[in-house]
Amino acid sequence: MPPRVIALTIFRPARQTTILPRATSTLSFQIRTNTTATTGGSSIINIQQVPAPGSGYARNAISKELLNTLRFQVDAISAEQGNGPTRALVLASNADSAFCAGADLKERKGMTKDELEALPIPTISAVSSVALGGGLELALSTHLRVFGSSSIVGLPETRIAIIPGAGGTYRLPRLIGQSRARDLILTGRKVSGPEAYFLGLCDRLVEVTPEEEKQEGVARNKILHESVKLALDICEGGPIAIKQALQAVNQFEKVEEAENAAYASVVDTEDRLEALQAFAEKRKPVYRGR
Repeated sequence: MPPRVIALTIFRPARQTTILPRATSTLSFQIRTNTTATTGGSSIINIQQVPAPGSGYARNAISKELLNTLRFQVDAISAEQGNGPTRALVLASNADSAFCAGADLKERKGMTKDELEALPIPTISAVSSVALGGGLELALSTHLRVFGSSSIVGLPETRIAIIPGAGGTYRLPRLIGQSRARDLILTGRKVSGPEAYFLGLCDRLVEVTPEEEKQEGVARNKILHESVKLALDICEGGPIAIKQALQAVNQFEKVEEAENAAYASVVDTEDRLEALQAFAEKRKPVYRGR
């Protein structure tokens, strides 16, 4: 079975209900790409559109509906336990105005961030515009982040007399260090894509020109394309190796214990033998996840 990269796009219903009614259900479609070395067959990008609430036209606000739909998708991927066809997950938005805005604390109860972070496959956030408060916290819960130079991100909660309440106070310092995280959280200031890259908030920075910013959909599609490219690059590796490497890095505090356990899980696999044979035969390996 070919590997599958799932791109979840937070979908803002159109104002013209005759085209996309406010009650639009989750949509999905598949894009077949070129043959990959990991399978010998076609890879599939499965794009799931998660509808944002009707009240969130401009900013893709977090809502219970969005969270429940996202949780359903995450649970389905989690059930594969890293051994199914889904090899990576990309979170994106189909709205130019925002990746995902925050919500009040009542709406944020039971968010899927912990489950998202615990997925045994690489997860990537594609942020081309604004991600503030809960929107940035959602992006922080994925393993990797791709920002556009046009992005604006931050945790402004202290400006409205609260604090980040969906993982920002512990995920941000873990990512960029306590001192820099303290600065961003206490000041509540917003940072641009280039500064976010400098701080270590994102792993890839995509240049978006002023002309591209003005064209509908150009910036977000450019960032989504780079995010999917990153996911497909990861999928070139052995499925078991990617899963175990991710687990080892997630448990880096355990140092050698985590690394040795992960290495023991890959050293006797068929994929490792295939890699050695492919190297000797000067061809690309065809991994089977065994």
